[in-house]
Amino acid sequence: MSEPVNVFQQTRKHLKTGNFSFLSSQVSVWQKLTKLIQPVLPQPEQWQVVCYQNGVLTVTGENQAMISQLAYLQQQYVSQLSQMNELKDLTKLQVCLRNPPKATPLVTEKPERALSPETCDMLRNAADFISDPKLSQALLRLASNKK
Repeated sequence: MSEPVNVFQQTRKHLKTGNFSFLSSQVSVWQKLTKLIQPVLPQPEQWQVVCYQNGVLTVTGENQAMISQLAYLQQQYVSQLSQMNELKDLTKLQVCLRNPPKATPLVTEKPERALSPETCDMLRNAADFISDPKLSQALLRLASNKK
């Protein structure tokens, strides 16, 4: 078995640029790996490579069922993927759940509604009967309509 290569090891040329060029080259390699593995892994998930280091390929997906399937059948997929020249040192798949990108929500403001005087009186009276000081204060704040 060959000695694992640490792809994150700093070299002299990376010290001056603050590793930006090194990291961007790593991201481009991961993007290429993503395109390679996508047809092999369970579909219709959009898999994404986030790391490949020391024979461990870390991929993410958004569907928990697909992630479970990939984790369960890991050995079969490792044997398939390790036949590719780029992943010949692959020994393990690590699968993580990725949060889907959030769509920007439509802003809908709720109109403020003031409590009726009767409701405020009821809240103040309830605050007098409660022995828990925090709950009593919360009821009094609610009764005063302060935000």
